[in-house]
Amino acid sequence: MNQNPNNLILIGYRATGKSTLAALLAEKTGWDAIDSDVLIEQKAGKSIARIFAEDGEPAFRDLESDVITEVLQRKQIVLATGGGVPVRPANRELLRKHGFVVWLKASPETILARMSSDPTTGERRPSLTNLPPLGEIEHVLQTREPFYRETAHLEIDTEGRTLPEIAADLFMFNFGT
Repeated sequence: MNQNPNNLILIGYRATGKSTLAALLAEKTGWDAIDSDVLIEQKAGKSIARIFAEDGEPAFRDLESDVITEVLQRKQIVLATGGGVPVRPANRELLRKHGFVVWLKASPETILARMSSDPTTGERRPSLTNLPPLGEIEHVLQTREPFYRETAHLEIDTEGRTLPEIAADLFMFNFGT
């Protein structure tokens, strides 16, 4: 099936491979890879964790929406979004309108293992609840799954697959070569 999108947009919980997959797909397509969380941190001049701590989640979500709106004016990008982008209805509509949206999925246990092996997770990403890590992942996934499902054109389970394999399959699915 040849989708031939203007943009490829990756959504899903943190640590599902969005940023790495965006870079791999950008290499294959010749498009630019963009990580919305990196742009947010650059625009704010501080980490997402600091934005949450100093300005609050609503201010972060406003900045996130602004960055998504701005970046989706471009064409031929592979966009890795923050995990909470699809929570806002306007963001869901914007993502679907401006690209082919792929939801990357993984089990809570796999997400926790990936987050635990990433030394930057603690300093850059805030806790979203007062729950223990696995409980937080399960809770937030349960809350966000309907939004991910509504936004995505395609769902990909990343369990037991390498990101290069997923990139190759997604490239073939969208570009047929």
